[in-house]
Parts: sequence; C-alpha cells; structure tokens
Amino acid sequence: MAENGTDCDQRHIGMIKEQHNGNFTDPSSPSERKRREREDRQNIVLWRKPLITLQYFFLETLINLKEWTIKLWHRRSIVLSFLLLLAVLTSAYYIEGAHQQYVQYMEKKLLWCAYWVGLGILSSVGLGTGLHTFLLYLGPHIASVTLAAYECNSVNFPEPPYPDQIICPDEEGVEGSISLWTIISKVRLEACMWGAGTAIGELPPYFMARAARLSGAEPDDEEYQEFEEMLEHADSAQDFASRAKLAVQDLVQKVGFFGILACASIPNPLFDLAGITCGHFLVPFWTFFGATLIGKAIVKMHIQKLFVIITFSKHIVQQMVSLIGAVPIIGPSLQKPFQEYLEAQRMKLHHKTDGIPQGENWLSWMFEKLG
Repeated sequence: MAENGTDCDQRHIGMIKEQHNGNFTDPSSPSERKRREREDRQNIVLWRKPLITLQYFFLETLINLKEWTIKLWHRRSIVLSFLLLLAVLTSAYYIEGAHQQYVQYMEKKLLWCAYWVGLGILSSVGLGTGLHTFLLYLGPHIASVTLAAYECNSVNFPEPPYPDQIICPDEEGVEGSISLWTIISKVRLEACMWGAGTAIGELPPYFMARAARLSGAEPDDEEYQEFEEMLEHADSAQDFASRAKLAVQDLVQKVGFFGILACASIPNPLFDLAGITCGHFLVPFWTFFGATLIGKAIVKMHIQKLFVIITFSKHIVQQMVSLIGAVPIIGPSLQKPFQEYLEAQRMKLHHKTDGIPQGENWLSWMFEKLG
C-alpha cells in the first residue's frame, strides 16, 4: 500500500512538473484528439501507405461520382439542353460553309481569352511557386502595345501577326492621335480576362473553409489553421500583421459585399484570408464571387493598366532615358543599351530590319527572356 501511494505521488508530481513546464496535455482534450487525427491523416500518403491511400482514393472517387450523378439527374433538363447546344456547335464547327469565317473568328477569340484566364488562375493559385503572371506576361504585353501605339500613332495593328508580333499598319497615323483611353481599349479584353482568372483562383480557399464549416471537420491547411488560431486569440493580437489580418476579417464579415469588393479592388496580399473568412461564415457564393470578380477584373485591373500605360508612355520613357544618362560616371554607358534597344524596336515596328545589327546587347536579351 505504501509503495502504491508513493508511485501515485510520484506520478502526480511528474504531471505537475510537466504542466508547469508547458508540456502537459490531456489525451482526452478535443485539441489533442484533433492533433492526433491530423497526424494520422498526414501519414496516409502514397509512398508510406500505398494500399490504404489507393483504397481511400477509390472510395472517395466513387462517393463523388454518385453525388454528381444524383445532382445531374435532378437537373436533367439543363444537362439535355447543354448537350443539344454542344451538338449544334460541333456541327457548325465541322460543316463547311460561309459561316466558317465567323467560326474561326470566335475560336481565335475564345482561345485568346482562355489563355489569359489560365494565366490569371496561375497567378492567383501559384501552385506553390508564387508565380505572378502579371509581371511575366500581361505587364510586358501592355507595355509593348503602349510603346507601339505611340510609335505607330495607331492601334490598328495588322492581324496576323498581332498579337504574336506587333508591327505598324501601312497607313500612317496622325501625330498625337493616341490617347490614354485608346490604349486602354486595345488591351481591355486581355486585362479583364486575366483579372477574371485571378478571381477564379480565389475560389479554393472559399470552398475549403465553407466545406470545413459545414462538415465540422478541420482541414489539413496551414492558412485555415492560422485563421482559426487568429479567431481564438483575436483579443490578444499585438503585432501589425495580426492586426491587419483581423482588420480584413472584420471588414469582410461586417460590411459584406462592399467589404469584399474593397479588399479585391486593391493589391492585397491578405485576400486569401478574405476567401477563408467568407467560406467560414457561410457568405453566399455569388456574393463572394461577384464582388471578387468586379473588384479584380474591373476596378483593380484598370488601376494596374493605367500604371503600366503611364509608365511606358512616350514622354515618360524619354525622360527616364535622359535621367539614366545624367547618372555620374556610369550614366552614358547605361544609357547606350537603352537607346539601342528602343531604336531597334522602332525599326521592327516599321518593317525596317535591314540596317539593324544582328547582335543583341544585354538589355535586349533581358527583355526577350522576360517578355
């Protein structure tokens, strides 16, 4: 009896020490149970437990197929209408006739739009790479159109080769006929499609948080776990980043549609938090997506377009080259590659490539790789 009492006392003292050191955890607590379940789920991967992973994969696939089949059956009239429309469009695409010129025009436009929507989705989702396709694709495209418009005094570039290559039209444009709105209209389709793609790319955090709230399960997502921790410690937040995240969450939760619109209309690295917040508080899909689409594809996109067009307008570029030449000691050596590059681009736009040296300077090589 004495030995048993001593053992109990020692275990009690050990538990007190662990609790004092911050290491004590109650195995039956909800947080500890969630942690163990999360660790068990993280261990179910193909290279550790291939059979169990494949079993769960096939079971989940069958469940999803069953749910989708039931949903499609309930909406069979819509499905039938869609199939009939698809059959008509397929017939129009393959049957020869005078309508083929319109079919080819629509095909070209749809592929062009799909290209920019895809780049927008990649920019928003990133696939873990932080890929920002505005800096890599859309920004250089708008800059090229801006420089070409001021040089050609026109935006009626011959198609083809536009948009693969920009050259001036045969008819000379009137000097000073290019305005800011002319260039905006020329690149509006590409910019709006890219913005729509970024709005579509914001949907995964929303759906993930919404599904977690409806099911009661906790997803294995770092951003969602960070969001829940932020809600738990909202009153004790001290650092700037936490206060900024809480401000975004409060704005979206209290203002609703216009709060989401405000967050989507400006460059906002915390917008993923807005999607998680809307999903967690079960904001209706069209409220979230409508505000995000308007903000990103219309408001924010025009702000970014204006910035690029103004930056690469003719007089701003000339002033920048002059300022580079004014840098002491290294200014003239830096100014020369810029002048050669701009002159080469002007000659290309006017089909005058015979007198251009074939060698490339380092600036031309850099623009070719980035553009």
